[in-house]
Amino acid sequence: MSETTGGVEFDEESGGAIKKFMFVNRKAPYGTIYALEGLEVVLISAAFDQDVSMAFLDDGVYEIVKGQHTKAIGMKNFSPTYRALEGYDIEKLYVEKESLERRGLTVDNLIVPVEVLTSAEMGELMSQQEVLISF
Repeated sequence: MSETTGGVEFDEESGGAIKKFMFVNRKAPYGTIYALEGLEVVLISAAFDQDVSMAFLDDGVYEIVKGQHTKAIGMKNFSPTYRALEGYDIEKLYVEKESLERRGLTVDNLIVPVEVLTSAEMGELMSQQEVLISF
């Protein structure tokens, strides 16, 4: 359970302040380590009872596309891990509308439920976060 004191939210169980973390995913899922390491950092942050959200922009939207087949590139498909986020209380997933449209994708192509925001709305949401980490 958490409570707010002087505008700062505290977690009663851990005794620590709860911060609003947003992880911004901008890179394609394969070819670099950014997407996989970003996902690992998100899961670790959630273990510390923080207010965690994720945003997918640019090629980062490919991280959550259904039906990824990675055998030909010799890498493990880690996209099913995104379905486990809900079990870590990470339910705030956002996708930039323009990034989806530029790639010919819709929410029906995605492996997890997301909230689609315009670029302006995404910028506003980012401005409300206390910590932004981009991968």
